[in-house]
Amino acid sequence: MFQAHGYAAHDKHSHLVPFSFERRAPGLNDVVIEILYSGVCHSDLHQARDDWGGSIYPMVPGHEIIGRVTQVGSGVHKFKVGDLAGVGCLVDSCRHCSACEEDLEQYCENGPTVTYNGRERDTGAPTYGGYSDIIVVDQHFVVKVSDKLDLKAVAPLLCAGITTYSPLRHWKVGPGQKVGVIGLGGLGHMGVKFAKAMGATVVMITTSPSKSQDAQRLGANEVLLSTDADAMKAHANSFDFLLNTVPVPHDINPYLALLRRDRTMAMVGVLTELDPPPNGVSLILGRKSVAGSAIGGLKETQEMMDFCAEHNIVSDVEMIAIQDINQAYERLLRNDVKYRFVIDMASLKDPS
Repeated sequence: MFQAHGYAAHDKHSHLVPFSFERRAPGLNDVVIEILYSGVCHSDLHQARDDWGGSIYPMVPGHEIIGRVTQVGSGVHKFKVGDLAGVGCLVDSCRHCSACEEDLEQYCENGPTVTYNGRERDTGAPTYGGYSDIIVVDQHFVVKVSDKLDLKAVAPLLCAGITTYSPLRHWKVGPGQKVGVIGLGGLGHMGVKFAKAMGATVVMITTSPSKSQDAQRLGANEVLLSTDADAMKAHANSFDFLLNTVPVPHDINPYLALLRRDRTMAMVGVLTELDPPPNGVSLILGRKSVAGSAIGGLKETQEMMDFCAEHNIVSDVEMIAIQDINQAYERLLRNDVKYRFVIDMASLKDPS
């Protein structure tokens, strides 16, 4: 066993505080990773506060993990000691259902094992995430990380990155297409970068005029204010794909009017009911689709990491010390970050 140190929430009302716990001894196919950086996802806040129910305490959040391999099991062939490695939202799956056999572990029909706030398949022990100094993960669920990229800014690619990359790839976004990214936040800023790198003409769709300059800096060809009725009308029936990153209930019917016939809007942000619900006319007239998309499987996540290395794509981040995580959570509630917090895990060794 490994003695690990991190920060944990002990109930839905508590702040995260220092916490010591045990990691399993590495098995035949396991990789031991010293964690260098851990991204802070909005879902960390939701689960620490049990907003979605079913939270397991004590909870060590974090599923955007970048680190260096310090030990490998005798059956490991993908990694060697000293390699850079990444761990995202999953650390296991059943490996044998139709989804897993198609490299879609995120849709495992028997339920994937999530990096934290889950339970290990063989022991039932709780999984603990990346707000810690070390993690032990089966090699199948670890991705290679290029040293060409700014490592601290790579961490959010393991969630925010793959969440937006996967639908863009699935719906075959590419040159000659007009793509709209709805919402400019942790997910939306990655959607703009990826769609632009894939060759599409990218339109950032937002309610906030103040975000126009930043959207263009990130690569948007144009900014469309969804509150401007004339502008929305001018763009009607013109989009080949819409990536909707808005994380709260909202009216999607105005956005459906933007799609061309037989085109799709993929939802990646909101996990609750839409309010109001989609209007049937909005879907029927034009044979339009509303779909959902989660993260990618491990094969696609590695593909994304390689794509980022090729195109020099990373997240826009603000670095924090682990001791500042509770203040960061409060800022997340106010959307006060551009665009992702990342914890420098070296700060865990700071006695103050």
